[in-house]
Amino acid sequence: MKRQAEPELMEDSAQVYAYAQADFSAPHTEFINRLQAFINNPSFNGLVLDLGCGPGDISLKFALAFPNSTVHAIDGSKAMIDYAQTLLINNNVQLEFIHGKLPEATLPCLAYDLIFSNSLLHHLAEPMTLWHTIKHYAKPGAPIMVMDLLRPNSPTAAQTLVDTYAALEPELLKHDFYHSLLAAYTQTEVEQQLVSAQLNFNVEQISDRHLLITGMMPC
Repeated sequence: MKRQAEPELMEDSAQVYAYAQADFSAPHTEFINRLQAFINNPSFNGLVLDLGCGPGDISLKFALAFPNSTVHAIDGSKAMIDYAQTLLINNNVQLEFIHGKLPEATLPCLAYDLIFSNSLLHHLAEPMTLWHTIKHYAKPGAPIMVMDLLRPNSPTAAQTLVDTYAALEPELLKHDFYHSLLAAYTQTEVEQQLVSAQLNFNVEQISDRHLLITGMMPC
């Protein structure tokens, strides 16, 4: 099935509210658990960059899990960042949310000890934006972890995934999930992107709808 691109940014207030209120606790906790296992250092305390942070839940979970780290979380949607800022009201963490669209966004630091991203890649019309940003901002030896959707073989298969995993969600979320699946990249496409970026990362299918990309920046 040919990729069908979707809008890069989620700016609609109803869309932001739906994502912020949806219960993504299980997949977000799994992401953090995988990230913790990948880092394999409970006392990790470096500079961290979250690319495409959305409403900020994963950024906050990481900041709480690694309270000695400083986390910069960026998203191109101002509405998403405005919501994410509200998470800081009752949480004393070293976390800064930044509004900016890649690749032209300016980040507070020139290099980071860890970079992660969840569900950004499929939004990008030019996927190399993600990999070039990672290459530009990652310190040598920095762990990198990216998780994203995997494009199914057909629209029918995409609808089956929606019916299986989002049957009880609001129509807006079901609509977005379906179109995000159509906009996702295949494992082969991601592997080709990494070859083009000269990044020797591992690409693994971890579910019927997710890819996990991990690696260390060359020293």
